Amino acid sequence: MILTCPQCATRYEADAAKFAPPGRKVRCAKCGHVWHQEAPEIVTAVPEAVWQPEPEPAPRRAAYVAPAIAREPEPQAEPRAPSGWWPALGQAMGWLGLVAVILVIAWASLTWRQQVATLWPRTASFYATLGLAVNPVGIGFADVNHWQQTQDGQSVLTISGKLVNVSARDVAVPSIEVTLTDAAKRAVRQWNFAPGVVTLHPGQIAPFLTRLSSPPSAARHLELRFAAK
Repeated sequence: MILTCPQCATRYEADAAKFAPPGRKVRCAKCGHVWHQEAPEIVTAVPEAVWQPEPEPAPRRAAYVAPAIAREPEPQAEPRAPSGWWPALGQAMGWLGLVAVILVIAWASLTWRQQVATLWPRTASFYATLGLAVNPVGIGFADVNHWQQTQDGQSVLTISGKLVNVSARDVAVPSIEVTLTDAAKRAVRQWNFAPGVVTLHPGQIAPFLTRLSSPPSAARHLELRFAAK
């Protein structure tokens, strides 16, 4: 069966058995044109044979060579996307895994916030916004006492206490800053002193002591903090 493209007139040789009624769509491999090809007519009646005298032999002519006919490429099935509930289940498991990882990180950050703040002091402000107190230095004050007495006719303020390493690693001990404030919490005197210990091991406790001669008479409160490095 010969097919001819109505667009570019390219001819193709096809199997007539593939064109059952009412026909099918075909596509030209050369120009891409698609048309509906009707099924070929099937001749059922056979005409009666009629005797005719043999004609005179015609002069020989050059043999006719039919042009090459391109065959229609066989249609290929398009790949189908995976169906069913497996892709949806895989995507849901992926999201659940991500949420679980985030929750674990959040829980660890809150549970070991003191250790995190010691390693990364800048996180102390983040924990403060959450209402969680942390010690970014890793060293805390304990048993702080102060008293005032007279020595050689001069008033002397004595401040004592203990330093405690609350972290899980060795921490270098910075200088301690003392601030005296009046009743309105305004600073009236400030000084720094070295606590006498360079490094504290985890859980180690070290005492400290400092004295100030002739403290301001307006001093009502004192504040202790670690001096900035």
